[in-house]
Amino acid sequence: MAPQRFREQFDQIQRSMPDVPLAMGPDDSAEFMYEKGVVLARDGEEARLVEDAVRAHFTETAGLVGEHVRRASPETNRSGITRIQVGDPSEGDRRGDRAVANALRAVRAAEARTGRRLVSRNHVVHIAPVNACPGDEPVPAQPTEQPNPAPAEGIYDPDTAVGVLVIDTGLMRDYRSYPPLARARGDLQIKECDDDGILQQYVGHGTFIAGLVAAVAPNTDLTVSNTLNDAGAIMESEFGDKLFEAVDNSGWPDILSLSAGTSNGRTDGLLGIQAFMEELRTQRTLLVAAAGNNGSATPFWPAAYADLPEYAASVLSVGALRSDGEFGACFSNHGAWVRVYAPGERLTSALTGFTQPVPYVYQHSTYDDCRYGFSYTCTCQSPRHTGVLSSDQADPDKPDQVMFEGLANWSGTSFATPVAAGMIASHMVAHKETDPRAARQQLLAGNTEFAEVRGAVVPALRPPTWRPAPAGTAGPGA
Repeated sequence: MAPQRFREQFDQIQRSMPDVPLAMGPDDSAEFMYEKGVVLARDGEEARLVEDAVRAHFTETAGLVGEHVRRASPETNRSGITRIQVGDPSEGDRRGDRAVANALRAVRAAEARTGRRLVSRNHVVHIAPVNACPGDEPVPAQPTEQPNPAPAEGIYDPDTAVGVLVIDTGLMRDYRSYPPLARARGDLQIKECDDDGILQQYVGHGTFIAGLVAAVAPNTDLTVSNTLNDAGAIMESEFGDKLFEAVDNSGWPDILSLSAGTSNGRTDGLLGIQAFMEELRTQRTLLVAAAGNNGSATPFWPAAYADLPEYAASVLSVGALRSDGEFGACFSNHGAWVRVYAPGERLTSALTGFTQPVPYVYQHSTYDDCRYGFSYTCTCQSPRHTGVLSSDQADPDKPDQVMFEGLANWSGTSFATPVAAGMIASHMVAHKETDPRAARQQLLAGNTEFAEVRGAVVPALRPPTWRPAPAGTAGPGA
């Protein structure tokens, strides 16, 4: 049975995507979310093969309806992917989709003959994966608290600045009131608050990440895309097109920072972004991608492309260190496919601008024990919000509300990723290196910092202005 945290996350994303019926998979294992009634195939001949094979299988199988099988998108798409309807998405519940499972099964023989995957679920790509931990962040920083990492010394030089594109939720409308982001540009968050003036879920995530890049690497041309504006989520079938759109609008950057992804139960990537990944290989851009927050060694895409030989030069996968910087954070995904770790627990950056306080409602619960078996007081257990704006403290089911006035503390591989991206950008500036992929190699080859993650000694990137804190120290909002 799916754990509580997954069910909460599932319900939240389903609310943000009311027109896309979702199921959890595989078989209620809480590994990923996907669209009911639809599969993906490559445009052209492969899509026709999949459509015909599924229709034939459904026609011959009791309880399945062949006439449901049809194209659900144009025959050609920038991402190279066609959506194929295989069932009624209103049937069944969130625990799985019989039509999708049978469609995957119908193509297995053809996949065995061709030697490669022909069909895929349409996964939800998200900034907070399904088993996301921590459960009760971000939290407001104390009035006296400073950014962590602190802004590094350095001047902006347009002739040597490194181009960084952040794919995320967009920027808060008053982001320029935070000095490190005064030169940043890009898309604004489409809707910051609900009708009651409360910050919506994951609003500020892109601003927080942009603030981390700017702090670690002040000599950057920083652009933020709101590709993940919809509560931090996007369907795999749309993701490839949106990535192409982002680089079309801003140009291929030196570094592309992406704090989103999904597992899919496979070791060969996501069908929906294959065309983008192929194009990335031909560019000079380095994709720096978050390893995910599921506390798992299962490959998480697109970060895990770093472990595939044909993409290894163009992708860096980043896991998170806990607050002391000596060990991996309990929530961080791990395994040989994670190439480097950076501080990712209780970092401090700008959630909003500084023009007016904004309230935020917490919909999730904390846990009495760390869900991943760690003994230190991790972010599963703290902070415990007191509900600054809550009027009924006696009601334990009432969501907590807290007020943000600029800076926040937040944890996740989402934030280790821009720290690593910033360190690569800083290396490029310091060493006059114009190739971001070469800079990544040089930085890691010369790195003498290490940490321990699940018993393995791993490379660690710790920015000079980052301040460690003892593990087990609850955040300021506890």
